[in-house]
Amino acid sequence: MNILTPTNFKRMLFFIVLDLFAIAASTYIAFLLRFDFSIPLQYVSDMYKSFFILGSIRIVLFYILDIYKVSWRYFSFKDQVQITYILISSTIVFTILVYLFRESFFSGYPRSVIPIEFLLSFVFILASRVSKRFFLEVYSRYSLGKPTLIIASPQRAEEITRKLLKNNQEYWPVVIWNDDIKGLKINGVSVKSYKEIKEFHEGIETVIVSNEYEVKDIYDDIKALNIHNIKVFNPISDYEKDILVDISVEDLLARHPKDLDKKIIEKFIKDKTILITGAGGSIGSEICRQCEKYSAKKLILLDHSEFNLYSIEQEINNISTVAVMENIRDLDLIETTFEKYKPDIVIHAAAYKHVPLVEANITEAILNNVIGTKNIIDTAIKYKVNKLVMISTDKAVRPTNVMGTTKRICELYAQNINGKSTEIVTVRFGNVLGSSGSVIPKFKSQIDKGQNITVTHPDITRYFMLIPEACELVLQAGAIGKGGEIFILDMGEPIKIVDLAKRMIELSGRDDIKIEFTGLRPGEKLYEELLIDETDAQTQYESITIAKSTFYDIEKLKLDIEELLKCNNKLEKLQEIVPEFNHQKNN
Repeated sequence: MNILTPTNFKRMLFFIVLDLFAIAASTYIAFLLRFDFSIPLQYVSDMYKSFFILGSIRIVLFYILDIYKVSWRYFSFKDQVQITYILISSTIVFTILVYLFRESFFSGYPRSVIPIEFLLSFVFILASRVSKRFFLEVYSRYSLGKPTLIIASPQRAEEITRKLLKNNQEYWPVVIWNDDIKGLKINGVSVKSYKEIKEFHEGIETVIVSNEYEVKDIYDDIKALNIHNIKVFNPISDYEKDILVDISVEDLLARHPKDLDKKIIEKFIKDKTILITGAGGSIGSEICRQCEKYSAKKLILLDHSEFNLYSIEQEINNISTVAVMENIRDLDLIETTFEKYKPDIVIHAAAYKHVPLVEANITEAILNNVIGTKNIIDTAIKYKVNKLVMISTDKAVRPTNVMGTTKRICELYAQNINGKSTEIVTVRFGNVLGSSGSVIPKFKSQIDKGQNITVTHPDITRYFMLIPEACELVLQAGAIGKGGEIFILDMGEPIKIVDLAKRMIELSGRDDIKIEFTGLRPGEKLYEELLIDETDAQTQYESITIAKSTFYDIEKLKLDIEELLKCNNKLEKLQEIVPEFNHQKNN
């Protein structure tokens, strides 16, 4: 083994020797200063006594209080305070000993030496501890990492700079952007205004943005600085590898609801048995996570995909779960599950949602989306579930494809059925960022493979929201629903897909990726809507509104659904049930 290889024992031995040398030097210099640099022989023994007693007390206290376990590189202010307390207490103990034994062992001891020795030991011992960090952080600062701009509030800037200075050798904070407190310093890092930073630069290579800010609001300002490496600070993790995460397109598109009511969600979910259909899908799995977060009593995870069901079951660890591998089209199995587990709440997220696949498999889509939903609603009513929340889509509004039309029929059924003691509500929203089969994972895959990004049309737009926030709003809407409502989540402004593609290419740092337009797919329309007409009702939350109700005789709707299953021209029957259905083949 190399003698220079660091170990805990070697570190402790090194600092014991260093501390003993500092105490010896402090004692010797204190006596020199006391006697004008000429120590009388009769005081030499007192000098040795001081060194032996003070050295013993301090080394023992340093050892007991784990001072020798502190890394030299990461010596902190807290460690400085602890050493100061030890030096003060050891000096007080020594002073008491001198006073108690002043007639014998310490006869004639020069008491003025004590404060001089304390001050010198304080300087020497602390200087030896901070020396390595001082050298690395002052003289070798740019060799430690990339010069980095911090964008954060004062409190978060202090946390970020402290963690980077202590734990991270890849990024070095050189300036903080905060217009409100410009001119100050935080952990030695200057705070400047944006205008000053544009002139400052100093070779800034990286930007770290606190996640308390909306990255999308300041992204253009960062681009103007010509800095391409952007990280988002994660305050939850204490581990270096998790402190910083790459900026994602989700950060630039996400619209965080400002009126999320977590208390009403918790009241709705806590201590309830909840059945989630489509539990392994993008929305269903996040609903499961949120139910775990809000302390549900038990989750009944229902999905027909073995892998998806296994994956979400393995992920939920803090509450009781039951995995049920069933297809919602099988009414007998569904009834058995409801009878056995008696759920208080049902979240119905199961559906075929991919427009082109549904266009190619119309009968299967009707069976799954319409009949499956009807099974879930009818069974929930039969077994007196307290509340059923059905997930719908903006594609159900003036649908141009079969998928949207089947979801619109589900909305009509949920809104017009007599729920009796079961409150049935529907929640309608647009695309969620990163869901399976959506454009973002597709674009990411194309970029990773070095392929050009394919966009169907230069003018196509879509609404977007983060999956966790969309799911929390779903639960919030479910909590306030009384039955029969179609709640609409505020998705913000629609986003051009071509702009999304450009932004993803930009974030990838690649200049060899182009955008190709392939033409609208069957059933696809240029823009989605959340309202059939402009008449809607407000709730107490700005992020949630209620669509105007649509009456449809429920007995006629049931007959129409039966005929839909039997008829040959299903598109014609779909249009009869949903007159606003304007099928776009886009061939």
